[in-house]
Amino acid sequence: MAKTKISEYDSTAANNTDISNINIAEGCSPANVNNALRSVMAQLKDLQAGLSGDTIPLTAGGTGATTAATARTALGLVIGTNVQAYDVNTVFDDVATTFTAANSFTAKQTFTGSSSVISSKFVNALEGVTIAATAATGTINYDATTQSVVYYTSNASANWTVNFRASSGTSLNTAMSTGESITVVFLVTQGSTAYYNSAVQVDGTSVTPKYQGGSAWTSGNVSGIDAYSYTIIKTGSAAFTVLTSQTQFK
Repeated sequence: MAKTKISEYDSTAANNTDISNINIAEGCSPANVNNALRSVMAQLKDLQAGLSGDTIPLTAGGTGATTAATARTALGLVIGTNVQAYDVNTVFDDVATTFTAANSFTAKQTFTGSSSVISSKFVNALEGVTIAATAATGTINYDATTQSVVYYTSNASANWTVNFRASSGTSLNTAMSTGESITVVFLVTQGSTAYYNSAVQVDGTSVTPKYQGGSAWTSGNVSGIDAYSYTIIKTGSAAFTVLTSQTQFK
């Protein structure tokens, strides 16, 4: 076999009698020695540049792979489990991580600072808004994992209960840890007869919120939009403090 790349070399020295079809057996031409050395250098460069198709095994300090995906598999690194996938335009430096392209996280991420360093900074950020031609009435499930703001554009037709949960299949108690909070907003369009949020639940259990100003509201505001803001703080297992306010916009 013509030894055109390093993986074709033989571990038995006596079996290596050519390099890229250049004869290097005993008694070969002196010129062959020069040409063989040049060929070896070219093969080494191809290996270093990833052009030869050869791989370096794990036992020799390599990854045993020719692509990033197979290298992660060989090294036991699973995307989303013990390594995070980032866009190629993501820039890393020793001080901070800058996201220069859209990155999507499918699990809760924790950015840990210190007593002297803030863990994150956003120059700008978008929040998900659900806009629905719906009238507020009855019990309304607010799924906190899919939106930060809900905007009902049809006039409210009765007082309503808002029930906060992570999603239809996940409770907010499961999604949050003790000592965490989440803030969401509910925008409700009002007609000539105003209604209001008369009860609050978390995961289907009633919670008495703490109202801005100290008093529970007893009505909405006609012919405008009432904005309800809720800050939900998990204080223990299935235990929540809800801080809320009502603001009129017209």
